[in-house]
Amino acid sequence: MNLNVKDILKCTNGKLIIGDNLAICKNYSIDSRTIKEGDTYVAIKGDSTDGNVFIENAFENGASVVIVSNTILSEEKLEKYEKMGKSIIQVEDTIIALGKMAGYKRNLYGNKLKVIGVTGSVGKTSTKDIIASVISQKYKTLKTEGNFNNSIGLPLTLLRLEDEEVAVVEMGMNHFEEISYLSKIARPDLAVITNIGTSHIGNLGSRENILKAKLEILDGMENKVLVINNDNDLLHKWNIETNKDVKTYTFGINNKSDFYAENVVVNENSSSFVACNEDNRFEVEVPVSGEHFILNSLCAFTVGSLLKLSNEEIKMRYKKF
Repeated sequence: MNLNVKDILKCTNGKLIIGDNLAICKNYSIDSRTIKEGDTYVAIKGDSTDGNVFIENAFENGASVVIVSNTILSEEKLEKYEKMGKSIIQVEDTIIALGKMAGYKRNLYGNKLKVIGVTGSVGKTSTKDIIASVISQKYKTLKTEGNFNNSIGLPLTLLRLEDEEVAVVEMGMNHFEEISYLSKIARPDLAVITNIGTSHIGNLGSRENILKAKLEILDGMENKVLVINNDNDLLHKWNIETNKDVKTYTFGINNKSDFYAENVVVNENSSSFVACNEDNRFEVEVPVSGEHFILNSLCAFTVGSLLKLSNEEIKMRYKKF
């Protein structure tokens, strides 16, 4: 379900400066140095660097389409690139355009794709990685690379979609409304909040405000299904006192939860526990030490179970992680 130039013009309200409406846009990059033959280059204007300056570099490295906010090429060079079959799309803001393109592509998949959104003060990346590892035992899975979790990284992740059945995407933030924006692009079917800590408390003022900002992950969800760390004090309190219109599944070690661990043993280089829910229990050994990773594993157990993975399928991925 690759976009073409016409799709991008439609969803971004962009203008075609030169090129072909039907040119396919498959692989995307914001770094002209990493462009390969046939890629689409998106010129991002940052605080210290203006990607519009590198349009020619992108074309020289093989880009077939560039998306810019400012065309600084002469008429002579535009004519040259048009003869070469290149395309240039001009938009008002390339970061906003990225989000619109990603949202458009995600919508093309509809219910054929399950999106899992992951956020939290700490542990987002490791939790996202183990969830994706578990899910990939049964489904073809796309995941956020590293911590590419902002208004540029999340859209670029979704634009990589091909024939995957599940996408596990990480969502980060510094201020209010940022996760809401990302959630409305990704439209998660299931959301995960790992914990509420003190990261970005300088911007938001209190842990309670951080909780509000993280709960924005629900904003893009049609049916609100949320997985939370029940050992986190604020998430535990929220689930008891204020959770009304959200279907919530809890995991934890210390507080009674839907998915929980018993007989926890933390060794120097590994951990073991019995993974339990209302219906069954099974012994687990994971090749990482520490209670934090047991919580990550319980989170993956929860998500995997909700996506109909068997206990054996989940155990197999734990061992390989």
